[in-house]
Amino acid sequence: MEKPPPNPPDPAARHPTSPEPSVPSPWGRLRRLAWIDIGPLRRSRDLRWLFIGQSVSGAGSMLTFVAIPYQAYRITHSSLIVGLLSLAELGPLLLVAFIGGVLADAVDRRRMVRWTEFGLCIATAGLVLNAALPPARLWVLFVIAALTAGLGGLQRPSLSALVPRLVQPEELAAAAAANSAGSTFGQVLGPPVAGVLLATVGLALTYGVNVATFVFSLFALAQLTASPPPPDSPGLSLAAVRQGIRYAGSRQELLGTYLVDIGAMVFGMPTALFPQVASRLGGAAVLGVLYASPAMGALLLSLTSGWTARIRRYGRAVAIAAAVWGVGIIGFGLAGSLALAVLALIVAGAADEASAIFRSTMWNLTIPDTLRGRLAGIEMLSYSSGPAVGNAEAGLVEALFGLRTSIVSGGILCVAACVGLSLALPRFWRYQADPSPVAVES
Repeated sequence: MEKPPPNPPDPAARHPTSPEPSVPSPWGRLRRLAWIDIGPLRRSRDLRWLFIGQSVSGAGSMLTFVAIPYQAYRITHSSLIVGLLSLAELGPLLLVAFIGGVLADAVDRRRMVRWTEFGLCIATAGLVLNAALPPARLWVLFVIAALTAGLGGLQRPSLSALVPRLVQPEELAAAAAANSAGSTFGQVLGPPVAGVLLATVGLALTYGVNVATFVFSLFALAQLTASPPPPDSPGLSLAAVRQGIRYAGSRQELLGTYLVDIGAMVFGMPTALFPQVASRLGGAAVLGVLYASPAMGALLLSLTSGWTARIRRYGRAVAIAAAVWGVGIIGFGLAGSLALAVLALIVAGAADEASAIFRSTMWNLTIPDTLRGRLAGIEMLSYSSGPAVGNAEAGLVEALFGLRTSIVSGGILCVAACVGLSLALPRFWRYQADPSPVAVES
């Protein structure tokens, strides 16, 4: 009769110095679900440098974002001229979107980001000279606004397509949330800092601070390793553009992300009405608060975005988040006080940020590396054209039917668009990512 096998040796006896496997406490598990996951920033040196550089230059760009309209109004005392500046920016952006996408798939993405960042730095230096050598010329503002928009349109696809190469697939949601937190922090901080600088040191030095942030960003980008084009890159050609458009059109889940975002922005974008709302809720003093409120909501969502890494049904997550944006806009239109209006905009901004995180993760998980740049160009068209058309739509409806009707109806149509598109694009609504490997604990 065989003897039973001996009891297995105690692993701790074999390795008395080995630590016991740690079991996360309930508080630790809650923290990982609720707080932003900065693990990708710790593990990826390149992502860390990219995050730092783009956060700094993004905050600096918000100074120029405020200063150019301010200078244009000071020269002309015309709100129409200020509005035309936005139109001057939209044209070049739409023109170069596909070009930037093709370049992102055909050249070294790091080099593309660096050269466009250098161009943005030089353009901003032109604003310094225009402000420092009176009289300031209005046409310079229009030329540089168009130039920077075009350079941004060339840069953005390469920047978007660069990030998935810097992290593991299971870290894409966390990386998107971290990058978004850096950019939204600049959107919250930049406008009030711009106001202080404009009031104290003037236009030239305000633009000069932005130039300094670009110099720092160029230093950060120089620390990144090269990111050459994929081996099977199609190169620069119209055929490459058509290939990207065909691919997007063949993927119902991708079409859903583009169309839901466009619908939300076209129907539910009320920023053109902020000055009129501010006049009813306290005057010019509250206008900056209204502009900052959606960015504050986006920042809060980014900082508490640990839970987003556990979401797998990205299609419905995008649709639901966009619908919540519409609900927030409805609340904003019905608000009778500044506090309620700000709360509604914070909710809307948080929902928009959640939608952006899920869209970005879905794109980066499903789009082949050889097509990421071109699809990023299409993505840029969706999020840049929607707000411009939406603000025009909001102003037109307000002129015809009044302020509250414009805002509330826009929010309702946004929700309806999300529901309708989810029904019309079932593969988008049902899309679910494959289970990812367990991420390394941060």
